Amino acid sequence: MSVSEQSPAGGIAAGYAFSGPALELGALLWDGECHPDAGIRVPLPMLNRHGLVAGATGTGKTKTLQLIAEQLSANGVPVFLADIKGDVSGISAPGVDSGRTRERAGQVGQDWKATGFPCAFYGLGGIGAGIPVRATVTSFGPVLLSKVLQLNQTQEQSLGLIFHYADQKGLELVDLKDLRAVVAFLVSDVGKPELKGIGGLSTATAGVILRSLTAFEQQGAAGFFGEPEFDTGEFLRTAADGRGTVSVLELPAVQDKPQLFSTFLMWMLADLYGDLPEVGDLEKPKLVFFFDEAHLLFKGASKAFLESITQTVRLIRSKGVGVFFVTQTPKDVPGDVLAQLGNRVQHALRAFTPDDAKALKATVRTFPNSAYDLEEVLTGLGTGEAVITVLSETGAPTPVAATRLRAPESLMGPITADALEAAVKGSPLWGRYAEAVDRESAYERLSAQQEQQEPRAKTAEGDAARPKPEARAPKEDESLVQQVVDSGMFTSLARSIGTQLGREISRSLFGTARRRR
Repeated sequence: MSVSEQSPAGGIAAGYAFSGPALELGALLWDGECHPDAGIRVPLPMLNRHGLVAGATGTGKTKTLQLIAEQLSANGVPVFLADIKGDVSGISAPGVDSGRTRERAGQVGQDWKATGFPCAFYGLGGIGAGIPVRATVTSFGPVLLSKVLQLNQTQEQSLGLIFHYADQKGLELVDLKDLRAVVAFLVSDVGKPELKGIGGLSTATAGVILRSLTAFEQQGAAGFFGEPEFDTGEFLRTAADGRGTVSVLELPAVQDKPQLFSTFLMWMLADLYGDLPEVGDLEKPKLVFFFDEAHLLFKGASKAFLESITQTVRLIRSKGVGVFFVTQTPKDVPGDVLAQLGNRVQHALRAFTPDDAKALKATVRTFPNSAYDLEEVLTGLGTGEAVITVLSETGAPTPVAATRLRAPESLMGPITADALEAAVKGSPLWGRYAEAVDRESAYERLSAQQEQQEPRAKTAEGDAARPKPEARAPKEDESLVQQVVDSGMFTSLARSIGTQLGREISRSLFGTARRRR
């Protein structure tokens, strides 16, 4: 059924009649009818202006990600997807030509063709299927690690001081045992003088950090930190045929550690931000990054952490990277971040409880003025339907459009375990990242230093006349303490780990350290 240009539906359809390249999302829904001639689209250059995909469980968010990822890949844009439940791997295989698929394609005017897309599969720390993705502790940085360890502000500040000390002394924090060794050293009799000039590290705080690290390791997290460190630039690859590679991070094996994987996703984004050059507006994004289960990242986050997320999202657009947050309701995303998400795909919301009703009203207020009764529409949408508004080619918001979404052309479900394993081990990256390497770093250096000091301590035992000048830290250590005090970094540290001290040891907004290649 066609729409009249003079009708409200015609006005909405006209708002999506872009002249340049665009992704086809679906067809307009108006007054209970689907209009296949009124396509709802999003301009390709606007995909780096960020977006939000939201909706209740079971409303089709994952299939929407798959639909958008397929078309980005077809347009030569690499994509990153986090596969929380293990059902996104099907994007690598052609879909099943079923009656239901054909029916949906006919409703929205889609020329459906079963197609698989080039994929690479990754896993955190080698747990589960996928090419192992690891980060060094130094690279991960104190801010993100504090979030994972659930430290309070004082403990986070102390952890930042520990990182600063290790960085100045050339003590590389590769894995968690390196960090534990530095913490233990700084509260030992030998190590306490190292930070005495700036208050030192309290035994109580060190104990909390060490206990948190132990609990973290008992959850099986030790394998996520180490070498070879993953180069997030691998996510920018394209296939031989020019299509963008879809990087799928397989997370089913760690889905019971949501704090970990959500923070690791933020590390990947921060690492990309630190590595990529400024490019401004492009004809198409260099990468589109889908941040699934986004509410886990923001839950319990400190003000400084939220500010860093906001700044990263705001600035990474100029690096050519688009970020889509995926969650249940817009209220899961802080207002300052939500304000930067120009492309919105809102699936159905439920209003079974007073809290649901409140979330529904809050969601409606986040949309531009609309010809729809959005409260009614949002509770009446079916699976695979959504309310959409995107940024037009001029950067202005398009009219709000209820939409029946297209069907993905790849497999809507997981591929077999054998096919996944073959894809992983057949990747040229497998040989580069599969085997962990444990080289000399902070743990080994401090252990060797302790072994050298033990004989000296025994020799000096009982000597009451040890001269004070020899007992002081080397002049290099004194200059470090004086440098920190005089530079005002300790004052900044007391305010927030995300300010001056964070910048001193970092290259990005999260205190992640410069990659050593």
